[in-house]
Amino acid sequence: MISTRIGTHEIGQGCRCFILAEAGVNHNGSLARACALVDAAVEAGADAVKFQTFTAEKLVLPNTPQAQYQRRASQGDESQLEMLKGLELSRKDHQALVEHCRKQGIPFLSTPFDEDSADFLESLGVEAFKIGSGDLTNVPLLEHVARKGRPMIVSTGMSTLGEVEAAVTAIEAQGDPALVLLHCVSNYPADARDVNLRAMATLKRAFGRDVGYSDHTMGIEVPLAAAALGACVIEKHFTLDRGLPGPDHQSSMEPHEFKRMVESIRLVEAAMGDGRKRPMAAEADVMTAARRSLVAAVAIPKGTALRTEMLVLRRPGTGLPADMRGGLIGRMASVDIPAGTLLQLKMFR
Repeated sequence: MISTRIGTHEIGQGCRCFILAEAGVNHNGSLARACALVDAAVEAGADAVKFQTFTAEKLVLPNTPQAQYQRRASQGDESQLEMLKGLELSRKDHQALVEHCRKQGIPFLSTPFDEDSADFLESLGVEAFKIGSGDLTNVPLLEHVARKGRPMIVSTGMSTLGEVEAAVTAIEAQGDPALVLLHCVSNYPADARDVNLRAMATLKRAFGRDVGYSDHTMGIEVPLAAAALGACVIEKHFTLDRGLPGPDHQSSMEPHEFKRMVESIRLVEAAMGDGRKRPMAAEADVMTAARRSLVAAVAIPKGTALRTEMLVLRRPGTGLPADMRGGLIGRMASVDIPAGTLLQLKMFR
Protein backbone atom coordinates (compact mmCIF):
# COMPACT_ATOMS: atom_id res chain seq x y z
CA MET A 1 0.00 0.00 0.00
CA ILE A 2 1.41 3.41 -1.00
CA SER A 3 0.87 6.03 1.68
CA THR A 4 3.38 8.76 0.83
CA ARG A 5 4.58 10.44 -2.34
CA ILE A 6 7.53 12.79 -2.64
CA GLY A 7 7.70 14.08 -6.19
CA THR A 8 7.61 11.06 -8.47
CA HIS A 9 8.73 8.74 -5.67
CA GLU A 10 6.26 6.44 -3.98
CA ILE A 11 7.06 5.46 -0.41
CA GLY A 12 5.50 2.54 1.41
CA GLN A 13 5.06 -1.20 1.45
CA GLY A 14 5.75 -2.69 -1.96
CA CYS A 15 7.77 0.31 -3.15
CA ARG A 16 11.50 0.47 -3.47
CA CYS A 17 13.36 2.01 -0.55
CA PHE A 18 13.55 5.83 -0.63
CA ILE A 19 17.22 6.69 -0.06
CA LEU A 20 17.77 10.10 1.44
CA ALA A 21 21.20 11.70 1.24
CA GLU A 22 21.58 13.78 4.39
CA ALA A 23 23.88 16.61 3.37
CA GLY A 24 22.84 18.45 6.51
CA VAL A 25 25.38 21.12 7.36
CA ASN A 26 28.26 19.41 5.57
CA HIS A 27 28.44 22.39 3.21
CA ASN A 28 30.15 24.34 6.05
CA GLY A 29 28.14 27.42 5.11
CA SER A 30 29.23 27.40 1.46
CA LEU A 31 26.63 27.47 -1.31
CA ALA A 32 29.17 26.13 -3.77
CA ARG A 33 29.88 23.14 -1.55
CA ALA A 34 26.14 22.61 -1.00
CA CYS A 35 25.63 22.46 -4.77
CA ALA A 36 28.54 20.04 -5.05
CA LEU A 37 26.84 17.84 -2.44
CA VAL A 38 23.70 17.85 -4.59
CA ASP A 39 25.73 16.78 -7.61
CA ALA A 40 27.39 14.01 -5.58
CA ALA A 41 24.01 12.78 -4.32
CA VAL A 42 22.69 12.55 -7.86
CA GLU A 43 25.79 10.69 -9.02
CA ALA A 44 25.52 8.28 -6.09
CA GLY A 45 21.90 7.42 -6.93
CA ALA A 46 20.12 9.08 -4.00
CA ASP A 47 16.37 9.63 -4.33
CA ALA A 48 16.49 13.00 -2.56
CA VAL A 49 19.01 15.26 -0.87
CA LYS A 50 18.33 16.92 2.48
CA PHE A 51 19.79 19.96 4.20
CA GLN A 52 19.02 21.81 7.46
CA THR A 53 17.28 25.17 7.73
CA PHE A 54 17.70 27.21 10.90
CA THR A 55 18.60 30.51 12.46
CA ALA A 56 21.21 29.83 15.10
CA GLU A 57 19.84 32.33 17.62
CA LYS A 58 16.39 30.70 17.47
CA LEU A 59 17.87 27.29 18.09
CA VAL A 60 20.34 27.58 20.94
CA LEU A 61 21.24 29.81 23.90
CA PRO A 62 24.54 31.69 23.64
CA ASN A 63 26.55 29.64 26.14
CA THR A 64 25.25 26.16 25.21
CA PRO A 65 28.24 23.82 24.96
CA GLN A 66 28.77 21.56 21.99
CA ALA A 67 27.95 17.87 22.22
CA GLN A 68 30.93 15.59 22.62
CA TYR A 69 30.85 14.47 18.98
CA GLN A 70 30.74 18.11 17.89
CA ARG A 71 33.75 19.00 20.05
CA ARG A 72 35.77 16.18 18.50
CA ALA A 73 35.42 17.74 15.06
CA SER A 74 35.51 21.43 15.95
CA GLN A 75 38.35 23.88 15.99
CA GLY A 76 38.90 25.69 19.26
CA ASP A 77 36.45 25.96 22.15
CA GLU A 78 33.49 27.65 20.47
CA SER A 79 29.93 27.33 21.71
CA GLN A 80 27.11 25.62 19.83
CA LEU A 81 25.84 29.06 18.82
CA GLU A 82 29.18 30.08 17.33
CA MET A 83 29.50 26.76 15.53
CA LEU A 84 25.96 26.87 14.11
CA LYS A 85 26.24 30.47 12.91
CA GLY A 86 29.05 29.33 10.64
CA LEU A 87 26.85 26.56 9.24
CA GLU A 88 23.81 28.60 8.23
CA LEU A 89 22.75 29.04 4.64
CA SER A 90 21.06 32.33 3.79
CA ARG A 91 17.60 32.46 2.29
CA LYS A 92 19.14 33.50 -0.99
CA ASP A 93 21.43 30.46 -0.79
CA HIS A 94 18.40 28.25 -0.16
CA GLN A 95 16.66 29.60 -3.24
CA ALA A 96 19.73 28.97 -5.37
CA LEU A 97 20.08 25.48 -3.90
CA VAL A 98 16.47 24.58 -4.65
CA GLU A 99 16.93 25.74 -8.23
CA HIS A 100 20.10 23.67 -8.53
CA CYS A 101 18.24 20.59 -7.29
CA ARG A 102 15.51 21.19 -9.87
CA LYS A 103 18.09 21.40 -12.64
CA GLN A 104 19.66 18.16 -11.39
CA GLY A 105 16.30 16.40 -11.17
CA ILE A 106 16.49 15.53 -7.47
CA PRO A 107 14.01 16.57 -4.77
CA PHE A 108 15.26 19.16 -2.28
CA LEU A 109 14.30 18.49 1.32
CA SER A 110 15.35 20.20 4.50
CA THR A 111 14.84 19.94 8.24
CA PRO A 112 13.29 23.09 9.75
CA PHE A 113 14.34 23.83 13.32
CA ASP A 114 11.70 26.50 13.99
CA GLU A 115 8.32 27.65 12.70
CA ASP A 116 9.72 30.50 10.58
CA SER A 117 12.13 28.09 8.88
CA ALA A 118 9.22 25.73 8.16
CA ASP A 119 7.24 28.60 6.63
CA PHE A 120 10.20 29.57 4.48
CA LEU A 121 10.67 26.01 3.25
CA GLU A 122 6.96 25.88 2.41
CA SER A 123 7.39 29.03 0.32
CA LEU A 124 10.20 27.29 -1.55
CA GLY A 125 7.82 24.50 -2.51
CA VAL A 126 9.36 21.63 -0.57
CA GLU A 127 7.36 18.46 -1.13
CA ALA A 128 7.89 17.05 2.36
CA PHE A 129 9.29 18.00 5.73
CA LYS A 130 11.91 16.07 7.65
CA ILE A 131 11.88 16.50 11.43
CA GLY A 132 15.05 15.64 13.32
CA SER A 133 15.15 13.50 16.44
CA GLY A 134 15.93 16.51 18.62
CA ASP A 135 12.49 17.96 17.86
CA LEU A 136 10.42 14.81 18.36
CA THR A 137 9.19 16.28 21.65
CA ASN A 138 8.82 19.81 20.23
CA VAL A 139 5.06 19.56 19.92
CA PRO A 140 4.48 23.17 18.78
CA LEU A 141 6.84 22.66 15.83
CA LEU A 142 5.29 19.29 14.98
CA GLU A 143 1.82 20.80 15.02
CA HIS A 144 2.89 23.80 12.94
CA VAL A 145 4.46 21.60 10.26
CA ALA A 146 1.58 19.11 10.29
CA ARG A 147 -0.93 21.86 9.54
CA LYS A 148 0.81 22.43 6.21
CA GLY A 149 -0.53 19.07 5.04
CA ARG A 150 2.65 17.89 3.38
CA PRO A 151 4.28 14.52 4.03
CA MET A 152 6.40 14.37 7.17
CA ILE A 153 9.40 12.14 7.81
CA VAL A 154 10.09 12.12 11.54
CA SER A 155 13.21 10.68 13.19
CA THR A 156 12.74 9.07 16.60
CA GLY A 157 16.26 8.94 18.06
CA MET A 158 16.63 9.29 21.85
CA SER A 159 12.92 8.60 22.36
CA THR A 160 10.68 6.23 24.25
CA LEU A 161 7.64 4.64 22.63
CA GLY A 162 5.47 6.97 24.71
CA GLU A 163 7.24 10.03 23.32
CA VAL A 164 6.74 8.76 19.78
CA GLU A 165 3.06 8.21 20.58
CA ALA A 166 2.71 11.80 21.79
CA ALA A 167 4.36 13.08 18.59
CA VAL A 168 2.14 10.96 16.33
CA THR A 169 -0.96 12.04 18.25
CA ALA A 170 -0.02 15.70 17.88
CA ILE A 171 0.54 15.30 14.14
CA GLU A 172 -2.71 13.37 13.66
CA ALA A 173 -4.66 16.08 15.47
CA GLN A 174 -3.47 18.72 13.00
CA GLY A 175 -4.80 17.15 9.82
CA ASP A 176 -2.99 13.80 9.86
CA PRO A 177 -0.62 14.29 6.90
CA ALA A 178 1.25 11.35 5.42
CA LEU A 179 3.81 10.29 7.99
CA VAL A 180 6.92 8.09 7.95
CA LEU A 181 8.66 7.29 11.24
CA LEU A 182 12.41 6.70 11.17
CA HIS A 183 14.02 4.56 13.82
CA CYS A 184 17.29 6.19 14.80
CA VAL A 185 20.11 6.08 17.35
CA SER A 186 21.38 9.60 17.95
CA ASN A 187 25.07 9.02 18.42
CA TYR A 188 27.76 10.05 15.94
CA PRO A 189 28.98 7.57 14.97
CA ALA A 190 26.59 5.00 16.44
CA ASP A 191 27.79 1.57 17.50
CA ALA A 192 26.04 -1.21 15.59
CA ARG A 193 25.39 -2.96 18.92
CA ASP A 194 23.20 -0.04 19.97
CA VAL A 195 21.14 0.13 16.79
CA ASN A 196 18.31 -2.25 17.74
CA LEU A 197 16.83 -2.56 14.25
CA ARG A 198 13.96 -4.68 15.57
CA ALA A 199 12.53 -1.44 16.97
CA MET A 200 11.37 -0.70 13.42
CA ALA A 201 8.87 -3.53 13.71
CA THR A 202 7.79 -2.20 17.11
CA LEU A 203 7.06 1.22 15.61
CA LYS A 204 5.16 -0.40 12.74
CA ARG A 205 2.98 -2.45 15.09
CA ALA A 206 2.38 0.41 17.49
CA PHE A 207 1.38 3.10 15.02
CA GLY A 208 0.55 1.38 11.72
CA ARG A 209 2.76 3.87 9.87
CA ASP A 210 5.43 3.31 7.27
CA VAL A 211 8.76 2.95 9.03
CA GLY A 212 12.32 3.59 7.91
CA TYR A 213 15.75 4.04 9.43
CA SER A 214 18.11 6.98 9.85
CA ASP A 215 21.62 5.59 10.15
CA HIS A 216 24.63 6.97 12.00
CA THR A 217 26.85 3.89 11.99
CA MET A 218 29.99 3.70 9.93
CA GLY A 219 29.84 1.48 6.86
CA ILE A 220 26.95 0.08 4.84
CA GLU A 221 26.13 -3.11 6.71
CA VAL A 222 23.45 -1.75 9.06
CA PRO A 223 21.53 0.15 6.35
CA LEU A 224 21.50 -3.03 4.27
CA ALA A 225 20.07 -4.96 7.20
CA ALA A 226 17.43 -2.25 7.68
CA ALA A 227 16.47 -2.48 4.02
CA ALA A 228 16.17 -6.27 4.32
CA LEU A 229 13.90 -5.80 7.35
CA GLY A 230 11.58 -3.60 5.32
CA ALA A 231 12.71 -0.01 5.92
CA CYS A 232 10.82 2.13 3.39
CA VAL A 233 13.26 5.05 3.88
CA ILE A 234 17.00 4.96 4.54
CA GLU A 235 18.65 8.22 5.53
CA LYS A 236 22.43 8.50 5.70
CA HIS A 237 24.77 11.45 6.28
CA PHE A 238 27.21 12.08 3.47
CA THR A 239 30.07 14.46 2.81
CA LEU A 240 32.46 15.32 0.05
CA ASP A 241 35.41 14.70 2.38
CA ARG A 242 35.37 13.15 5.85
CA GLY A 243 38.50 15.13 6.70
CA LEU A 244 36.77 18.52 6.47
CA PRO A 245 36.21 20.49 9.70
CA GLY A 246 32.67 20.47 11.00
CA PRO A 247 30.43 18.48 13.36
CA ASP A 248 29.10 15.80 11.00
CA HIS A 249 31.84 15.09 8.46
CA GLN A 250 33.61 12.40 10.48
CA SER A 251 30.47 10.27 10.82
CA SER A 252 29.35 10.73 7.22
CA MET A 253 29.86 8.70 4.06
CA GLU A 254 31.93 9.98 1.18
CA PRO A 255 30.30 9.86 -2.28
CA HIS A 256 31.89 6.60 -3.46
CA GLU A 257 30.76 4.89 -0.24
CA PHE A 258 27.25 6.30 -0.55
CA LYS A 259 27.03 5.05 -4.12
CA ARG A 260 28.10 1.58 -3.01
CA MET A 261 25.43 1.66 -0.29
CA VAL A 262 22.73 2.63 -2.80
CA GLU A 263 23.78 -0.11 -5.22
CA SER A 264 23.86 -2.65 -2.39
CA ILE A 265 20.41 -1.66 -1.12
CA ARG A 266 19.01 -2.07 -4.61
CA LEU A 267 20.60 -5.52 -4.75
CA VAL A 268 19.07 -6.43 -1.39
CA GLU A 269 15.66 -5.26 -2.61
CA ALA A 270 15.96 -7.39 -5.72
CA ALA A 271 16.96 -10.37 -3.59
CA MET A 272 13.93 -10.04 -1.31
CA GLY A 273 11.54 -11.11 -4.10
CA ASP A 274 7.80 -11.64 -3.65
CA GLY A 275 7.93 -14.37 -1.02
CA ARG A 276 6.24 -17.05 -3.13
CA LYS A 277 8.23 -20.29 -2.97
CA ARG A 278 8.70 -21.66 -6.46
CA PRO A 279 11.48 -22.80 -8.77
CA MET A 280 13.09 -19.88 -10.56
CA ALA A 281 13.69 -19.97 -14.30
CA ALA A 282 17.42 -19.66 -13.66
CA GLU A 283 17.34 -22.98 -11.77
CA ALA A 284 16.05 -25.06 -14.69
CA ASP A 285 19.45 -26.19 -15.94
CA VAL A 286 20.69 -27.14 -12.49
CA MET A 287 17.40 -28.87 -11.71
CA THR A 288 17.87 -31.12 -14.72
CA ALA A 289 21.46 -31.91 -13.79
CA ALA A 290 21.05 -32.29 -10.02
CA ARG A 291 17.70 -34.01 -9.50
CA ARG A 292 17.20 -37.74 -9.92
CA SER A 293 14.89 -39.88 -12.00
CA LEU A 294 13.58 -43.43 -11.68
CA VAL A 295 15.94 -45.90 -13.39
CA ALA A 296 15.78 -49.66 -13.94
CA ALA A 297 18.22 -51.22 -11.44
CA VAL A 298 18.12 -54.53 -13.35
CA ALA A 299 16.85 -55.78 -16.68
CA ILE A 300 13.04 -55.96 -16.52
CA PRO A 301 11.51 -58.42 -19.02
CA LYS A 302 8.23 -57.64 -20.72
CA GLY A 303 5.27 -58.78 -18.58
CA THR A 304 7.16 -58.50 -15.28
CA ALA A 305 5.38 -56.86 -12.36
CA LEU A 306 7.56 -54.04 -11.08
CA ARG A 307 9.00 -54.44 -7.57
CA THR A 308 10.76 -51.91 -5.35
CA GLU A 309 14.18 -53.52 -5.66
CA MET A 310 14.01 -53.13 -9.45
CA LEU A 311 14.22 -49.34 -9.11
CA VAL A 312 17.01 -46.91 -8.26
CA LEU A 313 17.26 -43.12 -8.40
CA ARG A 314 19.93 -41.61 -10.64
CA ARG A 315 20.71 -38.34 -12.35
CA PRO A 316 19.69 -36.64 -14.65
CA GLY A 317 16.28 -35.35 -13.64
CA THR A 318 14.76 -35.69 -17.11
CA GLY A 319 12.82 -38.89 -16.43
CA LEU A 320 10.08 -39.89 -14.00
CA PRO A 321 10.53 -38.15 -10.61
CA ALA A 322 11.10 -40.00 -7.36
CA ASP A 323 7.60 -39.32 -6.05
CA MET A 324 6.12 -41.51 -8.81
CA ARG A 325 7.83 -44.63 -7.50
CA GLY A 326 4.87 -45.77 -5.39
CA GLY A 327 2.50 -45.51 -8.35
CA LEU A 328 4.72 -47.75 -10.52
CA ILE A 329 5.11 -50.64 -8.09
CA GLY A 330 3.02 -53.58 -9.24
CA ARG A 331 2.54 -52.38 -12.81
CA MET A 332 3.50 -54.65 -15.70
CA ALA A 333 6.32 -53.87 -18.07
CA SER A 334 4.89 -53.56 -21.61
CA VAL A 335 8.35 -53.82 -23.21
CA ASP A 336 11.73 -55.28 -22.33
CA ILE A 337 13.58 -52.68 -20.24
CA PRO A 338 17.40 -52.91 -20.10
CA ALA A 339 19.18 -52.18 -16.83
CA GLY A 340 20.11 -48.51 -16.50
CA THR A 341 17.15 -47.24 -18.52
CA LEU A 342 15.45 -43.97 -17.56
CA LEU A 343 11.89 -45.13 -17.06
CA GLN A 344 8.89 -43.69 -18.90
CA LEU A 345 5.21 -44.26 -18.27
CA LYS A 346 4.68 -45.73 -21.73
CA MET A 347 6.92 -48.68 -20.69
CA PHE A 348 4.20 -49.94 -18.30
CA ARG A 349 0.55 -50.90 -18.33
